[in-house]
Amino acid sequence: MSTRSYVIAIVLFATVNGIFSPWLVGMFPFVFVLMPAFFLTSLSVLLFISSILFATITLILGGIPAALYERWSGAKESNEISMWLWLAGVALLTLPAAANFFQFGL
Repeated sequence: MSTRSYVIAIVLFATVNGIFSPWLVGMFPFVFVLMPAFFLTSLSVLLFISSILFATITLILGGIPAALYERWSGAKESNEISMWLWLAGVALLTLPAAANFFQFGL
């Protein structure tokens, strides 16, 4: 499988986690500190930015095992093992959101 296929799957998992996560409400204080003007004007913008922030955090935290593997193995660029590790990390972080995803669907 090509690297592009892995990246697409990783981004899809992170997007699902960003939209359907049960902990999304916990992002509201961070978004309020970062962008206080949006909190007063529109709740939908607040939800959207919280979702993007949570998806980004999922990508970063899911990539830590892959980065550690690449550092340990001395790889100069991502290989299939590191991409699998990144995908597995993001998939594990997405498990709490899977119940909401299957309940509501797209």
